Amino acid sequence: MELLNRILSFLPYNPQQPLLFTSSFFLFFFLAIVLVYPFIVNRIKIRTWYLLLFSLYFYYKTSGVFVLLLLITSAVNFYLGALIFSRQEKSSKRWLMILSVIWNLGSLGYYKYTNFLIDTINGLFGGQIPLMDIFLPVGISFFTFQTMSYTMDIYFGKLEPIRSFKDFVFFVSFFPQLVAGPIVRASWFIPQINKHLHLDKETMAKALVLIFAGLIKKGVIADYISINFVDRVFESPALFSGVETLLGVYAYGLQIYCDFSGYSDIAIGLAYLLGFELAPNFNVPYTAASITEFWHRWHISLSTWLKDYLYIPLGGNRKGKLRQYINLFITMLLGGLWHGASWNFVFWGALHGIGLAFDKLWLSLKISQTKLMRFLGVILTFNFVSFAWIFFRARNFEDAWLVLNRIFTEFKAPIFWQWITEYRLVAILIAFGYLIHWIPQRVDKGFERVLVKIPVVAQAAVLTVLIWVLFQARSADIQPFIYFQF
Repeated sequence: MELLNRILSFLPYNPQQPLLFTSSFFLFFFLAIVLVYPFIVNRIKIRTWYLLLFSLYFYYKTSGVFVLLLLITSAVNFYLGALIFSRQEKSSKRWLMILSVIWNLGSLGYYKYTNFLIDTINGLFGGQIPLMDIFLPVGISFFTFQTMSYTMDIYFGKLEPIRSFKDFVFFVSFFPQLVAGPIVRASWFIPQINKHLHLDKETMAKALVLIFAGLIKKGVIADYISINFVDRVFESPALFSGVETLLGVYAYGLQIYCDFSGYSDIAIGLAYLLGFELAPNFNVPYTAASITEFWHRWHISLSTWLKDYLYIPLGGNRKGKLRQYINLFITMLLGGLWHGASWNFVFWGALHGIGLAFDKLWLSLKISQTKLMRFLGVILTFNFVSFAWIFFRARNFEDAWLVLNRIFTEFKAPIFWQWITEYRLVAILIAFGYLIHWIPQRVDKGFERVLVKIPVVAQAAVLTVLIWVLFQARSADIQPFIYFQF
């Protein structure tokens, strides 16, 4: 009885312990799904209801009562999408599409930007408007963009509306990608809902490699270097020398990559285990030789969303070079604001907008791309991205400028060797993290070839052992995924 009560105590939403992929509860949550799943995998209606209910419970465990907001947002966009498709007059379609945008951006704006707006007004006009007690629902930026793209695709004639509300809610709430992406397009996911699924050994092997890579990136590398080095540098930059601060900046670049791409890897791997395919979200971004290439490799689902639903509607590159540069700048400025309610994020987006505009200008000069030029481009791009991360991570502009001041005025290079001694494991993980970033495809394919050759039961055993080992190796405190706050 005591054991049952203890189990039941874990079932309700606890704001202090949201459901994370790296939590012990998630392991039992996912096991509960897969124990029954093989028996219903090709009974399509039952499978959809089964995964839908688990997905809604997953979101309830991360955001509590805000599961109702997800359902309401789904209903609004589902019915507006049907109305847009049924209307013949362009003006009627346009107003319905605008209504969808108002609902999506309005709900996102209320929860995410109300206090930012109040704080900005107070700062500009010396006001005393009190901040509101608003809880930011986890993943709201992702599922609002997902539902908004659905109605916009119908408006632009790229998609026909889905008939089943159940299937639409399943598309929106599918738990692997729900709270931190990838941002899934309806045209990609909805056709998979009513297909017969095949869980073959090759798919299992690919899933295991992705989940293993994601757990290593997040549970070992990102969490450890965050707790034991990065957070210390950015919380008190004045206490560190310039060389330590610079190492902290490069470490944060690795942390955010391992954290976010680790989540994406786990999400895509879990989807594979359930027979669904999600689009890749990262492709070794720090090997990019330009900012344009970086955004083809980093958070691909967001960058393509911004291109299709913001940059191109603004005019893209169709209205001359100057207008193209302005469109790129506006797109990245708003992309920065999407990441968070802070002028730091806006400035970070502006830096990337300037970088993208410079890229287009450089390409217009038609300078030949040699291997040396590409190598120099990779170095320059990596350091530009790292420089921009300072404003992304710092608590405010004062801290960001202090970080830069320490790097350029208090460098003290000899301290590097002392840092190596005191932060030996951090240094090893940073080196290891960047190393596997540069050789992921060869390593992944090697793991896949080995896993494909063993029986499915053995594959499942491998996954169980890997998860157990990683739970032993992780940091004592489970760290939320960075992109949960966005």
